[in-house]
Amino acid sequence: MMSPPRRALLKRGLAVLLAPWLLSACQRGQEARYEPQYADQPPVSAETVYLFGVHPLHNPKRLSEVYQPLVDYLNRHLDGPEIKLEASRDYAAYDAKLAAGHFHLALPNPYQTLVATESGYRVFGKMGDDHNFRGIILVRKDSGIRAVADLKGRAVSYPAPTALAATMMPQWYLHSQGLNVLRDIDNRYVGSQESSIMNVYRGSTAAGATWPPPWRALSRERPELARELEVIWETESLPNNGLVARSDLPTEWLARLGSLLFTLHEHAEGRRILAAMELSRFESADAATYQPVRDFLREFEAKVRPVVERR
Repeated sequence: MMSPPRRALLKRGLAVLLAPWLLSACQRGQEARYEPQYADQPPVSAETVYLFGVHPLHNPKRLSEVYQPLVDYLNRHLDGPEIKLEASRDYAAYDAKLAAGHFHLALPNPYQTLVATESGYRVFGKMGDDHNFRGIILVRKDSGIRAVADLKGRAVSYPAPTALAATMMPQWYLHSQGLNVLRDIDNRYVGSQESSIMNVYRGSTAAGATWPPPWRALSRERPELARELEVIWETESLPNNGLVARSDLPTEWLARLGSLLFTLHEHAEGRRILAAMELSRFESADAATYQPVRDFLREFEAKVRPVVERR
């Protein structure tokens, strides 16, 4: 027969052995009663990096010089994921990334802005200064070109077929002045705004299309361009480049981002950032802002050419 001291010792031992099991069972009971909390938006910390894709306004090196200060400013003032600027090799590469939802945030041209709304993005803002969103056509001052008809049989350079201000709007202008854009001239899509300008300077094309901000910036950096080239024609304007966000980004975080962007022009640091972009401000916008672009594209495709090749 077991003595009382031995029985007490055995009970204490069993209690020690059973304690972890009893605690675990208790925790399992609590977990069974737990009901998850649901939120309308995913947490900002769900990802560590948000990619910001700016369409090829400039070559990648210059794009970084112009837009990295903006990204640095936003990262200093926003909690959550780091915003990372991503350049693209050319318009085709940028268009493919946008269509695939690769970017979290993007600054596309107005045509690409409309395309983005069909690929899971929402418009939340835009560049201001709509008067600047127009096409210009450059020629050499010694070219002898004075009328649109003088371009017949000659080459004209553009950044890319889907560049709105720097390609489609100049082509519409040439069409409105009597040229058949697909038959009367040699259209050369050369990859960037700077390249379109330099093709004219070097005599590779008789004329080149771009839009005012890159022309002003490049002619300041290289005064010889301003001495040798001139803007001979310019188009009407349309709403400027859009700001779009992927639809899965948190609404609260996006509101804070918009607040920072739309008040840049109110302080000295922001104005320095904007000046590098040849811009006075960013402003709020939505998809309805771009109805004039929809109307232009409808007429352009009906009378000039398809925006993209149909397969």
